[in-house]
Amino acid sequence: RQRRVLAHASHELRSPLARLRMALALMEDAEDPSERAEAAESAVREIGELDELIEDVLLASRLRGGVSTPRERTWVDLTRVCINLCERHDATWLGSPVELGVVGDRRLLERALGNLLSNARRHGEPPIEVDPRIIGDSVCIDILDRGAGIPEDQHVRIFEPFFRPAGHQEGDPGVGLGLSLVDEIARHHDGSVECSLREHGGMRFTLVLPTA
Repeated sequence: RQRRVLAHASHELRSPLARLRMALALMEDAEDPSERAEAAESAVREIGELDELIEDVLLASRLRGGVSTPRERTWVDLTRVCINLCERHDATWLGSPVELGVVGDRRLLERALGNLLSNARRHGEPPIEVDPRIIGDSVCIDILDRGAGIPEDQHVRIFEPFFRPAGHQEGDPGVGLGLSLVDEIARHHDGSVECSLREHGGMRFTLVLPTA
């Protein structure tokens, strides 16, 4: 599995590298300052994409090896985490201010929920909403959108590294390790993540974690 992820990552690195080379070439040839500035902005975006992909590959490798970064487990209030992320991702928090406590790595949990919100923003449609539920001894955080949705026969495979749903082309943004990392982080915390179609369109991604 590790070899497969590295092979996919190597393939995915080629697209931003090619676009980066093109941006640098345009910047070198540009005579107009505005064209040069636009090419420089494009180069910075591609460097950011490369950095994000490399960071994802390293984090996935550490998690699969049983090592978190940093390796710490503390009490985390998911309500505060979600409210902060909603402000960052232009999403709506549907819950109350009541604390939702879990024990885990705050940085990793923020990463998992942030990835789910980024996925909803990139591939879904507004409104993007975050709805908490308590079921037995578990905290369930629903990430909701009103996009076209994902066919049910792809709901399990969507969490595979670099899986491309029907309609996604090579080079499309956000196709990589994002949802796979959510799955790894959930497992790392003795939890799970699942997705389902919503009535009247859209997707529901649910992160399930044991309560503190």
